[in-house]
Amino acid sequence: MGDKMQNDKKIAVVGTGANGAAIAADLAIAQRNVTLIDQWPENVAAMREHGIRVNLRGQEYSARAPVYHLCDVATLHEKFDIVLIVVKAYDTRWATRLIEPLLADDGLVIGVQNGLTTADIAGIVGPERTLGCVIENGGAMYDPGLVIRDTLHENAWFALGSFLPEYAHRVPEGVDVLKHSGRVEVFDDVNAAKWMKLVINAAEVAPTAVLNLSLKEAIETPGMREFMIRVGVEAIAVVRKAGIDIVPIFGLPDLDPEEPRDFIAKLLDEVIYTNAQPFSRVAALQDWMKDRRSEINEMNGPIVAKGEELGHPTPYNRRALDVARRIERRELKPDVSLRELLLEEL
Repeated sequence: MGDKMQNDKKIAVVGTGANGAAIAADLAIAQRNVTLIDQWPENVAAMREHGIRVNLRGQEYSARAPVYHLCDVATLHEKFDIVLIVVKAYDTRWATRLIEPLLADDGLVIGVQNGLTTADIAGIVGPERTLGCVIENGGAMYDPGLVIRDTLHENAWFALGSFLPEYAHRVPEGVDVLKHSGRVEVFDDVNAAKWMKLVINAAEVAPTAVLNLSLKEAIETPGMREFMIRVGVEAIAVVRKAGIDIVPIFGLPDLDPEEPRDFIAKLLDEVIYTNAQPFSRVAALQDWMKDRRSEINEMNGPIVAKGEELGHPTPYNRRALDVARRIERRELKPDVSLRELLLEEL
């Protein structure tokens, strides 16, 4: 009876790029009541015609579920019990406001995203209807309706926690949904886990994207592994100075917060050699390939800003952010030659 009641919950996935579509496919295969909402017209058309197609390391599967474009949302009338927000961090506010009228009074919104978006969601739907989430699940979407999923289900990982401690009793509702896509770990302080993911994002995303290389190619480029580690160690120092707990993530219990270099190195290796494939590109590079804005400002940006606030220098994060911003302004193009610019003496 309990399983039936859970399966009857209406779930919406807002944002069905690589991660959103992969999660939605898992939910549909599990026979959950899931609806997809996306802003890319060709993606909506492809999934309506062919279903959600997923290529997981050479194995292909597909699933079908209702798919709507943003402009169709006004035609929906039934309320959703659980909404997964899987858009870019900078799109969080408008996406949450879009779906809020269709959220059940006792519904939940889960920001399955990079960046520090939980407070933005809670400010719109209320803390009692908000869960924070960290996702580690690599993938790409170069063609509409087709997910290239890099991370096996047994390696995909989610951290989940309530925005405020008094609503922790709601976390199992989120676990029940995300368990279909990977391992789910519950955190008393999900904000700390969000900052830890931000740290590793800062270390790997911008330094890799600016070189126009895969993750594996970038970290194996001379000087780049050390640069990434220094970005991460610098970020950990800022987080620690801010009074935020340094917590292990990705289900790696042997991470030692007192050894920041080792902490960052192990996280990088997990992302690059376990969860990614040799050709996997970070999302920022995928965005630039599509001539879209990336989330660089939402990754290295908060580290630099918090460092300035606390009087703690962040030269490595600032260097990575500055080069990435020059690419976003179209002053530079992503290229391996930018390694010299990243590694100039600080």
